[in-house]
Amino acid sequence: MEMAIEVGQVAPDFTLLDQDSNSVTLSELKGKKVLLYFYPRASTPGCTTQAQGLRDSKAQLDSLNVVVLGISPDTPKKLTNFINKQELNFSLLADEDHAVCEKYHVWQLKKFMGKENMGVVRTSFLIGEAGNIEHVFDKFKTKDHHEVVLAHLTQ
Repeated sequence: MEMAIEVGQVAPDFTLLDQDSNSVTLSELKGKKVLLYFYPRASTPGCTTQAQGLRDSKAQLDSLNVVVLGISPDTPKKLTNFINKQELNFSLLADEDHAVCEKYHVWQLKKFMGKENMGVVRTSFLIGEAGNIEHVFDKFKTKDHHEVVLAHLTQ
């Protein structure tokens, strides 16, 4: 088992398609902070609540030079529907083969209602301007996620 992603290490680079099927490469965002947030599935209650909080915090995040990128195993089409329905103002990336989720160690065995399945463990990574992991957010409620992130950024 590989070690988890740790603060200080270089964020694993990747290129994924966004909701418009445009390629987004993490290393091309150097010079900005990136909030990379992994979530299980578009348009589910918890993921919707989390996305809405980030949407409503966009002005504050912009003022702190933070780019928000959401990653899930959904298809670009599902991401487009999610963005349109929730009026999201940031990009969502499709990790259909969950290769990036695996790079970030968020693709794990999960238990839900007595069943075990592989899936995304809701986790966010704050990546600094130089491309290193600055903080890992893994203990939060979906409705408070944006507040936890902003509190960390403004402390």
